[in-house]
Amino acid sequence: MSTVQELVAKVLQADACSGCGACTLLDTGLSMRVNSAGYLRPAAVSPPSERAGAVRAFKRVCPGREVVAHRPAGTTRHPLMGSYVGIWEAWAVNPEIRHRGSSGGVLTAIQSWLLTSGAITQVATAAADPQQPVRTVPVRIVSREEALAAAGSRYAPVGVGSIASLDPTHAITAKPCEASAIRALSGGRIGETPLLLSFFCAGTPSQHATERLVHDLGGPAPEEITDLWYRGRGWPGRFTAVFDGGQVSTDYDSSWGQALGPTTQWRCKICPDGIGEAADIAAADSWDSDDRGYPTFGEQEGRSALIARTERGRAVVLAAQEAGVIELHPLEPERLARAQPLQTSRRQFLAARLWATRLGGRSVPRYRGFGLTWLSLAQPRIALRTFRGTLRRLRGTKQGGIQ
Repeated sequence: MSTVQELVAKVLQADACSGCGACTLLDTGLSMRVNSAGYLRPAAVSPPSERAGAVRAFKRVCPGREVVAHRPAGTTRHPLMGSYVGIWEAWAVNPEIRHRGSSGGVLTAIQSWLLTSGAITQVATAAADPQQPVRTVPVRIVSREEALAAAGSRYAPVGVGSIASLDPTHAITAKPCEASAIRALSGGRIGETPLLLSFFCAGTPSQHATERLVHDLGGPAPEEITDLWYRGRGWPGRFTAVFDGGQVSTDYDSSWGQALGPTTQWRCKICPDGIGEAADIAAADSWDSDDRGYPTFGEQEGRSALIARTERGRAVVLAAQEAGVIELHPLEPERLARAQPLQTSRRQFLAARLWATRLGGRSVPRYRGFGLTWLSLAQPRIALRTFRGTLRRLRGTKQGGIQ
């Protein structure tokens, strides 16, 4: 019978690892490490030390093997935005939190309120490494002050799943793949998992991209950086690296669009769920769009799109509104879809990309319940173009990922 470490090796060989870290909860002989390409991957640091039933659990938990669309009873299903019981445009009422957060600070506000009210005792999330802020690490926060310090997106490898628990008095704020893994680890039982908070995710760039960007902006060596943030402190906010004697900075479109985004790992490019379907609550940027339908990134007061995907999530959102923590306004899912063209196009034509990947001789994870085939077949000409483009790039790329 295979061990978890042997199954992990197969996922790594297929370049299907998302770096979520959940496998380390099943085998303490695994630890997350940044590899030579700058991505976070599980590494065997000691002989297998598996919990009972670990192999069976890994097969359903690992996003590099399988992802199942989460469809709670009583929800409405949108083909591109997933299942939901409520969608709003939202922002933090507290102006400091709204300014500090990546898009209106709504997740930070909810975390802070849950912790101060005692409804949640701790939150697993991501923050800058206090010893080396150019890196990102998973952290557990237990106070409003710690929630504010961890506010803002981190466009870098981090495995929050590696420190998650299944305690229902805890919460996790993490990437969609991490929320999916923890939901699957619990057996999908709502109310018997931590409160799952997530966000729309465009993918995980290489750690090397952050360090190159600092260098290209004229900044010092990574070990000389004393603070670094990717977004927030405005909406969308600027990538900023601080060091003794000054700082370097650039706008969001340049940092994400030109430096970080192009290095997104392969598994993220074939992800069926960049929108946090397994979470109780998911947040996204509620961008304005130009006359061509593309998001505009001019600085303004932050706004989130907030999706309650479960009744538990809706109860938290409405209670936070009642407590005066967040402001809510109804939002139509179609408007949200228009504000998120990357997410919608990726889902619409993912089946075509997966078909090409298989034809090119590479295995892909199993995705169930997302309706991907029907989405691609609905626009066959674009799907065919996606299929051909993926196959062409695959044939011109060595094993290890299409960039």
